[in-house]
Amino acid sequence: MTGEKEHERIQRHLSDLARMGRLAAGIVGKGQEAYLADSLDGQILRAAGREQVVEVATVVEKLPEAFKAGYPAIEWVKIQRMRNMVAHHYDLVQDDFVWETLRTRIPGLLRELTVSGA
Repeated sequence: MTGEKEHERIQRHLSDLARMGRLAAGIVGKGQEAYLADSLDGQILRAAGREQVVEVATVVEKLPEAFKAGYPAIEWVKIQRMRNMVAHHYDLVQDDFVWETLRTRIPGLLRELTVSGA
């Protein structure tokens, strides 16, 4: 892949991450009580939150290794492990942990990558 095409692809992925960050922030904006509520709305928020975790990890997986190497402080493997937990072992997922991921880890990832518009 040419350098220019790879750069465009990376920019698309970063733009996707910014969009996902906005969605995660929107979920968090509803509040932890609403997120953890034992109601249909709470279930919908938790499903949306889990989906954002999976989508973020899916995009991160598509980033080139050379790009990731430029950000050694990011725990790339942990991002993939979280995705695998949410996607494949959903019965073991702790909702408060997903909440914290939405509230702190996704915004932290975006800050570390200096993704604007998040």
